[in-house]
Amino acid sequence: MKQKILGLLFAILLFCCLINVSETLAATETREVRVSLGNEAGELVFVPNHLEFIAGKKYTIKLDNPSPTKHYFTSKDFADASWTQKVEAAKVEVKGAIHELELKPSAEAEWVLVPMKPGKYELHCSIAGHAEAGMIGEIVVSSE
Repeated sequence: MKQKILGLLFAILLFCCLINVSETLAATETREVRVSLGNEAGELVFVPNHLEFIAGKKYTIKLDNPSPTKHYFTSKDFADASWTQKVEAAKVEVKGAIHELELKPSAEAEWVLVPMKPGKYELHCSIAGHAEAGMIGEIVVSSE
């Protein structure tokens, strides 16, 4: 009888461990979001200009600048409400607090992060005149 109970407890424990491992792997799955800063025609836009994230999930934001002008991806409050694992561009990896990324023409960068706080955050290009010309957007972080 004791062996059956111990066997059952072992099976339950193993099942719980497998569920925990599955949840951990799902939590570390990285979701990809692509954003272009400007376009080839030189328009001052973010494509897309509305980004949605879920708090606690890991994302890689792949940024590119197809325009002939440099642009900034600026969202200080979103950055402050997120945990940044790294930013990688041109064989350089940056770790720590990030508030904005500058992309020169034809540049690409990856920002790996976990948004931590639900809310709505402003996105804009901080180059003079760009936000006023329409280079703005919104980042929404939901709790699920």
